[in-house]
Amino acid sequence: MILQLVRLKRKQILVDIDTQKDFLLAGGKACIGNHRRVLAHIRRVMAWARFRNVPIISTAEIHANHNGQTQVDYCIDGTDGQKKIRYTLFNNRISFTADGNTDLPRDMLRRYKQVILHKRCTDPFIEPRIDRLLSEVKATEFIVVGISLEGAVGATALGLLQRGKQVTVIVDAVGSHNKREARLALRKMETKGAKVIETKKLAGVSHLKHIGVCDCESCRRLGRKAIIGAPDKN
Repeated sequence: MILQLVRLKRKQILVDIDTQKDFLLAGGKACIGNHRRVLAHIRRVMAWARFRNVPIISTAEIHANHNGQTQVDYCIDGTDGQKKIRYTLFNNRISFTADGNTDLPRDMLRRYKQVILHKRCTDPFIEPRIDRLLSEVKATEFIVVGISLEGAVGATALGLLQRGKQVTVIVDAVGSHNKREARLALRKMETKGAKVIETKKLAGVSHLKHIGVCDCESCRRLGRKAIIGAPDKN
């Protein structure tokens, strides 16, 4: 297994699934429900990963334009909505296109803090390069956040479990489009052996109120309330 982490010491990996603008901002083409709450928890988990020096494997959905003839209207190549939320990006990162190849640098997880892999489908394991990385990399725990619980998050968690990995799903840092399907997906993951926890158990309690990336009225209003209600430090 050429992608194992150094000496197989106790190691966690954060698996960041499709944290893109079209899924997480109110103006996005396929925005989830309760986007502000999910964004706040994703931001908290990302801050935890930075502080703990936890490596990150990220996926990003991407669809070709084909002169407007695509079957989907979200995460289109070259659009702002396809881009990742800014605080899910680390400076020390490497990115791979979805091209059907399996090539990966041998020392990639030592040299880079974040690996971003693009995919053209919901299930990341359909992409050969992502399948290889997630199948071969060694860690004691894979921590999953992102979009959506009934879609890519569920497929990722189940795929990892099928490969004998220990999986933890941060339930308040994953979003969904369909609550009923999301509940069924979560139940299936738990049945297969996934651990389900909230962000505060992983990263402690945060007083973050302003997510900082969405300009919808709801987020602006709650952000103003947070500023007004903040204690005076002078």
